[in-house]
Amino acid sequence: MEFSRILTNVRIVENTIMSDNEPVRYALEGNIATITIDRPQRKNALSVEAMNALTDAWERLETDAQVRVAILTSTDCGVFSAGLDLKQASEIRARDGVDILTLMRDPMQTAMRKVTKPIVAAMTGSMMAGGMLLALQCDLRVALSGTRAGITEVRMGRGTPWAVPLLWMLPQPLLLELVLTGETMPIERLAEFGFTNYLEGTPDAVRARARYLAEKIVEGAPLSVKAAKASILAGMDLGCAQGLIEASRLHVATYASLDAIEGPRAFAEKRKPVWQGS
Repeated sequence: MEFSRILTNVRIVENTIMSDNEPVRYALEGNIATITIDRPQRKNALSVEAMNALTDAWERLETDAQVRVAILTSTDCGVFSAGLDLKQASEIRARDGVDILTLMRDPMQTAMRKVTKPIVAAMTGSMMAGGMLLALQCDLRVALSGTRAGITEVRMGRGTPWAVPLLWMLPQPLLLELVLTGETMPIERLAEFGFTNYLEGTPDAVRARARYLAEKIVEGAPLSVKAAKASILAGMDLGCAQGLIEASRLHVATYASLDAIEGPRAFAEKRKPVWQGS
């Protein structure tokens, strides 16, 4: 499907969606799941309910055989996510004497890194703190031109253990500037170093580009896509030498699959392949 056609369809869908007052919405169309943070009145801040709903979404995404790829986005309000819901955090501390993170099943959203299916971020606004956490855990990122991004925890007395993977995405001095100053910076500056795959001019265009990327992923052989993602993440975790060994292991099932036969056959017969996922 051409990008312009997807953009038209995205505008139609977004104009017809009605909020169901849930902090996170999960929708499935074909092989693509769309996960939407829906708290525009709080700048899509991450409450306990929203974070636990995201954890549920990753579990659902991983176990649903129909889903091949997911898009993570949020309701338009100028902010993709403002991070932790600090107002709720203050209320919980005053009422119960505990930190808000203790009420979240997966406060650092580590389950995202365990999802074997690609996740595309459609960041239709600025992002801070937990918004950056969610963005960096995605595999591909599409952002809105003219927005800002930051890791603002030092200004709130919070922590950033989740920022470590950014060492593989941004230069160390830039990353240290983000985590040490708490200042936000133009998304264009991060894009210069490859943090985003694309910058688009409108929220609709951001979603359309994310959808386009998702459609392209769905066109690929399922086992090949799964092994490709797992191999790159293994390389990040293990280093080059051990990563190559692990990547070869992860691809054994791919080379032995029926799809490995179907791909060349479809090419020779000048038709689209029919993937079996086996």
